[in-house]
Amino acid sequence: MPKPTIEWIGGVDGVARIIDQTKLPVEFGFVDISTADEMFHAIKTLMIRGAPAIGVAAAYGMVLAVARGEFADASSYEMALAQAAVYLKSSRPTAVNLFWAIDRAVKASLAAGSAGVSAMKQALFDEARLIHEEDRVVCRKIGQVGQEILPDPARVLTHCNAGALATADYGTALAVIYRAAEMGKTISVYADETRPLLQGSRLTAWELADEGLDVTVLCDNMAASLMRAGKVDLVITGADRIAANGDTANKIGTLGLAILACEFGIPFYVAAPASTFDLDILSGDEIPIEERSPLEVTEGFGRRTAPHGVKVYNPAFDVTPARLITAIITERGLIRKPDRDSIARVLHRR
Repeated sequence: MPKPTIEWIGGVDGVARIIDQTKLPVEFGFVDISTADEMFHAIKTLMIRGAPAIGVAAAYGMVLAVARGEFADASSYEMALAQAAVYLKSSRPTAVNLFWAIDRAVKASLAAGSAGVSAMKQALFDEARLIHEEDRVVCRKIGQVGQEILPDPARVLTHCNAGALATADYGTALAVIYRAAEMGKTISVYADETRPLLQGSRLTAWELADEGLDVTVLCDNMAASLMRAGKVDLVITGADRIAANGDTANKIGTLGLAILACEFGIPFYVAAPASTFDLDILSGDEIPIEERSPLEVTEGFGRRTAPHGVKVYNPAFDVTPARLITAIITERGLIRKPDRDSIARVLHRR
């Protein structure tokens, strides 16, 4: 079982403990997060990342924002809760789990308003713990559902990190890999470096190798050559937000992989929980795309690789149209040829 990327230590006034992913793979260590400001920083700087893990972290961030506060009445507590929600939502704009988890936690806390501030704090904490536990279960279900599309043996190409480091358990895209290994399937994984911050080579390769699984790292621009050589059976990626029609935002470079997979006749799959779907957004054109610091490109990991003063284009995500996606793997079932009807049908299945 991979190491948990986030844990809660203590009761309502406890702390969140996360793996600092900015230090991997050179250094492995935990950081204790005790304030909403620290959680904002952790999410913003990618100390913790991956849509489901960000959701869990944000829910705990709401707890940290108010747990130790002294409030004269429920009204002042509610005001502080609302301010914390706005603040934490501003940390990263694309991953919908961030907004979903915060709204869910706030709703649960407000529902306990008639019982007083202490009860509202407890309800907030309980909901954050529930979100955390539910994601563990969801990861396992996604891993099992994914066996419907995973042959034995299989050579899988993945992008960025959608594994244990991105969730509360063993991942979304990588959940399919981990479950296959548990079942005795022979699986080999190709992990794109995922530039500019190398979440594939730093994180995916690290956690797969740590679990003793067969993983090979390649630069992002090598995928076409690998596919043309007939060495890829399928592609599986995660997702940060999925529109009602199936258009999917994921780490920058995912769209290129989907186009290549289509060209070479290779199935392209997305693995994501129901909470990553944003049914209020009709298509990928409406998904907000985070623009990150130029320094991630020009001085990645402290070394300058571009001229001073050069302009930089650095979107963190791109959007893959639903027509390029063979199926979306969710905890509620497989959504084949995703569109509005197929998504609604599977997501509403309980």
